[in-house]
Amino acid sequence: MKVSIGVGGAASGRVRDIEEQTTYVVEAEKLGVDSVWSAEAWGQDAISPLAYFAAKTHRIRLGTGIMQISARVPSMTAMTALTMAAISDDRFILGLGVSGPQVVEGLHGSSFAAPLSRMRETVDIVRMAFRGERLEQEGRFHRLPRPGGEGKALRLAQPANSKIPIYLATLGPNSLRYTGQEADGWLGTSFTPEQADAHLSYIRQGADEKGRDIAAIDIQAGGTVAITSNDGPVVESLKRGLAFTLGAMGSAKTNFYNDAYRRGGWDSIAREVQSLWTEGKRDEATQKVPDDMVRQSNLIGDESTVKQRIEAYRNAGVTTLRVAPMGQTISDRLDTLASVIDLVG
Repeated sequence: MKVSIGVGGAASGRVRDIEEQTTYVVEAEKLGVDSVWSAEAWGQDAISPLAYFAAKTHRIRLGTGIMQISARVPSMTAMTALTMAAISDDRFILGLGVSGPQVVEGLHGSSFAAPLSRMRETVDIVRMAFRGERLEQEGRFHRLPRPGGEGKALRLAQPANSKIPIYLATLGPNSLRYTGQEADGWLGTSFTPEQADAHLSYIRQGADEKGRDIAAIDIQAGGTVAITSNDGPVVESLKRGLAFTLGAMGSAKTNFYNDAYRRGGWDSIAREVQSLWTEGKRDEATQKVPDDMVRQSNLIGDESTVKQRIEAYRNAGVTTLRVAPMGQTISDRLDTLASVIDLVG
């Protein structure tokens, strides 16, 4: 099992902390972390921090977790990925996701309809570009070249590079099946080892349909890590974030994160928390999140307990443990990260 970390998030950009982030990534590389993933929500973009990290590191892989397919046309996504691969000596991983209706329609002004179809078309065009082919597509959402215009099918001027892996952040059953059919890796969320089949059964089904072995797909999942003899305060501190995921990561009508937790055995709780959050009762929603839901979604407790959680993820089929070490300082976080790597090994 490998270990990966993340940087950025919805609140990224509030503080200009790139040097602090870079120190964390550089030291994580020294500890043996396999990859770092940059989040893209409504704060910093996913690419700029990785480009900076590429200049400061030597081995760690650099992945977008995720680039929103609605934020860029597919050809620009491919151009960016090829550029990142070139400047990082092929350490770049293209992680893609559909985001959600609030971001896609509210921030980018695009329709969120048929997100899986948009993903399929995006991946098809990106792979054409990676192979060095002319970009031609007769899709529902992307038509290249534009019909009736003066353009013609073009291939990118950059050299072909089919080695760039494509990972997908998917949650719905059909999207998970597509991940099993086409992706090099899965960026998992709303995941608990206790109910791994709520996600992995669909990935496995898609892989089987395509004649692939699920073992060829890098399954990434994990959570916050805190090594402590008293996990109560940590559990309480994480409830707000989980309530936000259940209630606000999407609209009241469309929330893939909530749906995934419901499939994973938390149906009534997920519905209740979402209802309270969308009604503006955020404190009540937070209080409704059960302790066990937090514990199953993360790796919290004394060293023995965290080791058991790591084994639970491993046994569930996770091949890369994605961790967010807790700590008041970078030094604290790195100490926790070092402990995790030792326990994984």
